Amino acid sequence: MAPAPDQAPGAKHPVDQALPPAKLLGAGLQHVAAMYAGVVAPPLVVGVGVGLSTAEIAFLMSASLFTAGIATLLQTIGFWKVGARLPFVNGVSFAGVAPMLAIAKAEGPEDALPVIYGAVIVAGVFGVLLAPWFCKLIRFFPPVVTGTVITLIGVSLLPVAFNWAQGGNPQAADYGNAKYIGLAAVTLLITVVLRRVLTGFLKQISILLGLVAGTLIALPLGLADFSAVTDADVIGFPTPFHFGAPQFAAAAIISMIIVMIVSMTESTADVIALGQIVDKPADEKTLAAALRADGLGTAISPFFNGFAASAFAQNVGLVAITKVRSRYVVAASGGILTLLGLCPMLASVVALVPQPVLGGVGLALFGTVAASGIQTLAHAALDRGDNVLIVAISLGIGVIPMAAPDFYHAFPESMRIVLDSGISTGCVVAVLLNLAFNHIGRGKQTEPAPETVPVPAHEPTAEAAPAPAAH
Repeated sequence: MAPAPDQAPGAKHPVDQALPPAKLLGAGLQHVAAMYAGVVAPPLVVGVGVGLSTAEIAFLMSASLFTAGIATLLQTIGFWKVGARLPFVNGVSFAGVAPMLAIAKAEGPEDALPVIYGAVIVAGVFGVLLAPWFCKLIRFFPPVVTGTVITLIGVSLLPVAFNWAQGGNPQAADYGNAKYIGLAAVTLLITVVLRRVLTGFLKQISILLGLVAGTLIALPLGLADFSAVTDADVIGFPTPFHFGAPQFAAAAIISMIIVMIVSMTESTADVIALGQIVDKPADEKTLAAALRADGLGTAISPFFNGFAASAFAQNVGLVAITKVRSRYVVAASGGILTLLGLCPMLASVVALVPQPVLGGVGLALFGTVAASGIQTLAHAALDRGDNVLIVAISLGIGVIPMAAPDFYHAFPESMRIVLDSGISTGCVVAVLLNLAFNHIGRGKQTEPAPETVPVPAHEPTAEAAPAPAAH
């Protein structure tokens, strides 16, 4: 590979160059700021869905920060054949949220997290074992499939934001009160205005600033509870298997394996995009190493009460904006995330954000994920009628659990764990239809083969929104 344009022959590639400590810390903090909301949002959604207390949700978010730091260090520093060794940030995958909520609904609050953690461990090991072969199978996941799945991820999560905006508890007497919806609307408006008027680093953290502003507005309304902060420890380690030993249920494992495949597809797209941005194109060996890190990070996370880990595409955009290509900057952010995970008080500060405030910001976050899927579909050759049909049927089946929640009520509970996840069913249908229309018998047709390289969920431009990746 030829050296980068600004690289002297024989010199270290900018990706492998360390920066002075002050710049390393500053740039690392910026990566943390860009991804922080995306890391704590999935455990917050799952924690509320499982019915955890505010203190337990804070613990869950601390654990997710801690495990995101470990996964990021695996990607950037790496060892043996694990880790892309690129400025690649890993965190909690959004792709797993809806399936985990479906598992929680089927298993009940007591067994939900142990069953989820057991399924995540198996899915992570599956990802490690599949990595060397997955790069060869990526042609079965073109933009028509990945775009459909990413869109479904965002659409499947939007009802969560709507529930938050109404107060978060459908059984409460004041659920859907105008004050809740009004607070959500004001928070969303503030977030949009901040995104529009701010520049540079402040623009990157507009989501966090929106959360802060919404919480401050909620204070005089009596909608913010500080008890979790006062009760939280300053220092604390995420106790292994805090919520119980993992349990292994076949239906839950199948659901999370599907999530793992989706995450691996998205990570592959992000590695390809990042390699181009830093002038170090990713080859098959690099892709396999990146996917092994994803799988290993996912398998390790449940031991410390975390969830599946995958790439954060918004940080790929941040690398493009700042032009800082050193992987050690992102390694520093991994170290910072690990330290933040050891401070439950900090996580509890996020947990005190009122649910209507989260609803307002969640609308932007989850909507951005859906928009990213639509952006990917723009590269899916939809001028071909077959591809339009693939998207139409996959989306239609994928939204069944939202549009008709009782549609599968007559099916066995073990099957409903998969069927009640629109992401899982939509992904399976999209892959099968893509095989039927674009691969089986393709040699007998004269049409050009479909595009086989997945397009990253977020284009790495200066206007990339600081929203969580669709993984």
